[in-house]
Amino acid sequence: MKADPAPVPKILVLASGSGTNLQALIDATRERDFPGEIIAVGCNKPGAFALERAAQANLTTFVVDHTKYGSREEFDAALLAEILRHNPDLVVLAGFMRILTSDFVRAFRGRMLNIHPSLLPAYTGLNTHQRVLEAGDRTHGVSIHFVTEELDGGPVIAQAEVAVAEDDTPESLAEKVQQQEHVLYPIVVRWFCEGRIQLGAEGVMFDGAPIERPMRLPAN
Repeated sequence: MKADPAPVPKILVLASGSGTNLQALIDATRERDFPGEIIAVGCNKPGAFALERAAQANLTTFVVDHTKYGSREEFDAALLAEILRHNPDLVVLAGFMRILTSDFVRAFRGRMLNIHPSLLPAYTGLNTHQRVLEAGDRTHGVSIHFVTEELDGGPVIAQAEVAVAEDDTPESLAEKVQQQEHVLYPIVVRWFCEGRIQLGAEGVMFDGAPIERPMRLPAN
């Protein structure tokens, strides 16, 4: 008699916008050997296209509209309750444009990932492409990190570089970075689902050993 296959880790994705990183994750998890499954997609904006992408993939969706709450704490409490209903092993922020409270972040310590369009610790916050161009940097990129209470300050797991051309604009640079996001995020989520990455006391652990610096995809 064949034993039942072991359950795969359950992934819940939070998004606020068009959901291109969500789509990259949906496509990756459809591969037969992917070691996790997306169980739900949450959003804070009722009309976001990310919800349409999720519906097209027959995924469960929910909306917690931040405009309906009087404070960040009230919104986060409602969002937390909705997420816990689905009992995910991993929460993936894929363009989720809300600053989360410390209580919310602590609830998912070591189980929540974020993607940021810069080579952290450089350029935390918004408008990273414009700021890179203004600084005259020749290299830009994307970082994926564990979420901690510090905004864009959690331990970085992996990064991908892009070369900045003389004629790049914020829009063209955003497109380059986004292409790398779509490659890197599924890789890191796969690592988490395979148990290869954890958040340790001193930072990121990979295959049981601390990493000295983020893993890096080369510039292209």
